[in-house]
Amino acid sequence: MRAECEAERAEGVRDGERKPKIGERREAPCPSERRAEADAAGVYHILIDDIWSVSAWENIRDSLPSSNKGSCVVVTTRFISVAEACRRQQGHVHKLKQLDLASSYSLFLQIISANDLCPVRPINAGAILKKCGGLPLAIVVVTGLVASKLNPKIDLTLDHHLVEVAMALSAELGNNLTTQGVAQIINHCYKNLPPDLKTCLLYLSTFPKGRSISRKRLIRRWISEGFITERHGKTAEEVAEDSLNELIGRNLIRPINNSSNGKVKSCQIHDMVLEYIVSKSSEENFITVIGGHWQMPFPSYKVRRLSVHRSDQEEKEMVEKMKLSHIRSLTVLESFKALHSTVLKFKILQVLDLEGCKDLSSNQLKKKICNMRQLKYLGLRCTNIQKIPKKIGRLEYLEVLDIRDTDVTKLPASVERLHRMTHLLAGNKTKHIALRLTEGITKMTSVQTLYGIEIYGRSTSETAGKQTPATPKAKTSTTSNTENGENTGLQGTTKEDLPKQVRPLVALEKLTKLKKLAIFRLESFQLEDNELLLSVIEHLSSCSLKFLSINNNFTCFLENSLSSSQAPPEHLYTLDLFGNLSKVPDWIDRLHNLEKLTLSLTLLTTDTLLILGGLPELFSLIFVPFAANNKDSDALETVSDAMKTFSKSSLGPAGEIFVLDEGFKKLKLLRLAALALPSLSFLEGAMPALQRLELRFRMVECVHGLENLESLKQVCLTISSQAPEDAKEKISHIKRLASMIQMANNSPNPSVVIDEYNELSKEL
Repeated sequence: MRAECEAERAEGVRDGERKPKIGERREAPCPSERRAEADAAGVYHILIDDIWSVSAWENIRDSLPSSNKGSCVVVTTRFISVAEACRRQQGHVHKLKQLDLASSYSLFLQIISANDLCPVRPINAGAILKKCGGLPLAIVVVTGLVASKLNPKIDLTLDHHLVEVAMALSAELGNNLTTQGVAQIINHCYKNLPPDLKTCLLYLSTFPKGRSISRKRLIRRWISEGFITERHGKTAEEVAEDSLNELIGRNLIRPINNSSNGKVKSCQIHDMVLEYIVSKSSEENFITVIGGHWQMPFPSYKVRRLSVHRSDQEEKEMVEKMKLSHIRSLTVLESFKALHSTVLKFKILQVLDLEGCKDLSSNQLKKKICNMRQLKYLGLRCTNIQKIPKKIGRLEYLEVLDIRDTDVTKLPASVERLHRMTHLLAGNKTKHIALRLTEGITKMTSVQTLYGIEIYGRSTSETAGKQTPATPKAKTSTTSNTENGENTGLQGTTKEDLPKQVRPLVALEKLTKLKKLAIFRLESFQLEDNELLLSVIEHLSSCSLKFLSINNNFTCFLENSLSSSQAPPEHLYTLDLFGNLSKVPDWIDRLHNLEKLTLSLTLLTTDTLLILGGLPELFSLIFVPFAANNKDSDALETVSDAMKTFSKSSLGPAGEIFVLDEGFKKLKLLRLAALALPSLSFLEGAMPALQRLELRFRMVECVHGLENLESLKQVCLTISSQAPEDAKEKISHIKRLASMIQMANNSPNPSVVIDEYNELSKEL
């Protein structure tokens, strides 16, 4: 049972040396320093959620400032002993009451409805809800179990399943639900999972308590582990998506963030569910966790999968005592130092995820990782590596290489031997770094995702000093390259005809399995290079390409070449175009499958919205100012100019944008970002499905017609730190308007979220 306790404290506390909690960073200022900083601030209100032990509370308490000015600290915990320790500090305890039967039933209906199962008559769920004891977590997971057994014809099966689940819980729990009983309910839900879903759920014990888990990272790891394979005509990725959605539907995993295309972006697992699966994983020798939140027994068998949450001396000694020769999967969080002396023992490793290990060096990679010949997944995201070892081509089974947010800008030539590579993820948007496209990369013929690349054209000096042959525009060949690579795949053009710099660009068309292409930079492009890239995109779009993102880096590719394509990418689901665009591409209305569209336009008009409104599947529409990945010192000024151009352009009659009552039948997200936003008016019947409106600006004219957006749930306003006072007054006006809509509709929608972003002083 979970007891929520509140402790309020308004007077001084003792000094004391703070001992860090398990799973917490140890580097921190001393308590007296923290207290002095907080004392200077005067009155404070602090919420500390989910404290697990008295010692943890005491360590935190000794770091808190003293104040007798009405300050308070609110603590939540599930343990009575922690609540009593808080009470002794001149506080009081508030124990949350369990839900009554009516509230339990309301929560039950909410969960059932969220699974697209809407009952048409009252449901006799009393017996099962009583077994849940009014505890929300128990109700949520049991309702998820019931929903998983149903189909949309709910009247025919619901009562039967309610009785079935209630009887099963009665046999396991008896009449009184305790904290242990909640674990038994979770165990019952676990036992009712299909075998493949049990494996997928247990795998989440790899990640620490409270960690946000990326959907794509999890899915790719499931596949690399061999848990998910193709089934019933679906790809492994599609099967993995179904498995994740099933676990979410059963309320064993909860989504915490959605992408702009509506899919779950990241998820989390409730700490009681996580505690259960960590224990279960240890019991079955499925995953061994070192330095985690819960103390697990030392493994008596050979370790199969290892997750290291901390890398202090204690963890280092523990790892050195383990039998490591059979490890298939290794996850290390934050620090690699506990593994330095043992990493050579990992002979059959298939998954190596070192994301976030800042102390990992390129030299360590060179010496150790290239001998892991069975490796399928290599995650190096957010590490400080600058180079990939020259012998990485030895990893012939490698399917996923994630080097995003690192300083890697080029891969060695040996990558041409990585014929199983499926996802190559690179680039660092913060540092404006991209991975250079090489001929070696274009020989990874199984690749489906190529993210964060930089493509070079012929240099200006070469064009001036050497006559190069003209390339036929938009004219491609579907024949493959010859064995010796002399034929480039473009009709009438051979390898020797082209400058060395553009050969990777031409060879890009060989990647016919490519589904996702994200180009961060186009460098040194000339007119002939624009035509080559257009030809490649048209060819790839006729094959498998479904996602295309291009930042043309102040070249004219988007405006002069792609926009006028005669064979546009009609089968795309996602299109992101970042460049100096004065209008939408001429062929945009032919993208009948398009779900997400991001454009950096210098001119947005009512007519443009009329065109885009005709896209039948459009879910997300985003307009952003053009901000190219430019390393030059004057890049900031250029970006600012682009933003000003956007704001000064005529946006319809009198500079006002009208959203008419035509089109956008499925649009749920609209995002507008600019230095100055014009007047925006939503007419009656406009965007009938829109749920979220996001505006980011320094100055804004006004927003009219929010009451006409019948499905609107949230308005997010992000204002610049440099915004003038009148912009802040207009935000208040929008908030008042939303409140009036809430009162008129007797609804909490639309809510208004206000945030601020820091704008550099140079960008004025």
